[in-house]
Amino acid sequence: MADFYQTNSVATLHRLRSGRLSAMEAELSGFSRRTGMSLILPALITEFERPAMRRIVDELRPANYYANIVVAIGRATRKQAEEAARWFHGFRSPVTVLWMEDPRIQGIFNDLNLPAHTDGKGRTCWLAAGYLLAEGHTDIIALHDCDIANYTREIPAALCYPLAHPRMDFDFCKGYYARISGKLHGRVSRLFLAPLVESLRQHLPESRFLSFLSEFRYPLAGEFAMTASLARKLRLPADWGLEVGVLSEVFHHAGPHRACQADIAENYDHKHQELSPKDPTRGLRRMTFDIAGAMLRCLERHGVPLAPEALRQVANSYTEQAGSKLRQYEADALMNGLTYDRVEEINAVNSFGDSLTEAIALQGREVETLPAWGVVEWESPHVMRQLLNCPLIVTEPTHLHMPHWLQQPVPKPA
Repeated sequence: MADFYQTNSVATLHRLRSGRLSAMEAELSGFSRRTGMSLILPALITEFERPAMRRIVDELRPANYYANIVVAIGRATRKQAEEAARWFHGFRSPVTVLWMEDPRIQGIFNDLNLPAHTDGKGRTCWLAAGYLLAEGHTDIIALHDCDIANYTREIPAALCYPLAHPRMDFDFCKGYYARISGKLHGRVSRLFLAPLVESLRQHLPESRFLSFLSEFRYPLAGEFAMTASLARKLRLPADWGLEVGVLSEVFHHAGPHRACQADIAENYDHKHQELSPKDPTRGLRRMTFDIAGAMLRCLERHGVPLAPEALRQVANSYTEQAGSKLRQYEADALMNGLTYDRVEEINAVNSFGDSLTEAIALQGREVETLPAWGVVEWESPHVMRQLLNCPLIVTEPTHLHMPHWLQQPVPKPA
């Protein structure tokens, strides 16, 4: 059962009642007459081979309150992207399909002096947001991953609702949820970011940014929404530090009182990354390395960098903080009848500690940072015009009663 505990500054919006979706969607349909809400779906072409994407498509098809649903497909040939785009016919909201390998999109990257032919969720979401801003019909931009196995359209609805409701006053909404099966998941959030933030706060107790970060129940959740005016201001990292980077920019441009977090799912299940303890370029090892680097850059951004000796102390105290978390999560798992493999969790902490040590050693390395779209609009207005020519396919909204042929199963992309 949900609680109703509130943190210090960031409003927490709980799921205190079940069965809210139909009433929420009715209100969103009304809000959509004056507020443009759009949804970004960043998807690798391999997502279309999994049941999760089929479920997402089926769930979103009846939603009639989006000004645009932008599907940004990466690591695909043109033929694969065109075949995947067929999945989105028959939607009640318009759908725009972007193909990230499109030469027109690669040309935009070149114009902005960004490395061409690199991919990643950060760059994909950034490009899709730029398209929506160039189009000019969107007031609220929401996004979520495309590997959510137990997806319902309550996820994006709950992200948009606090920003669209006229009696609420937020610029940013972050999703949170439980992640369990027969055991606890979310190791990077539980066993890396949370103890790392606590370790940093020991050395920087006055840091308002760290206090802000600590208020989020799931700061690494990939599901969030923001106003278009805020989206124009954000400079984002293109690597796995995206979520931390977004929160850093939200703190800088909006502040805690303009941010909220919403309980968007009773449970959340998606594909799980491998730990890859011996390979720092893959899996959770790469993820934690990028997140650690993003944290160090964010502290510099907010004027509180740490000296090398202090960072070494942070690495040592991280291990102590993570050990304390192990005890807490084991008790939580036992209380709920879940399996808890303490050795597996300890191995994760050790691997994450290695990632932190490596990130500290490489502090100051250059990382691709994506420019704020407001700056692009000012300095390179031709790019915004070029973006409008980039869609591979744009579908028109249809009535709920679809032709028979659209109700047939869509073949998987080759």
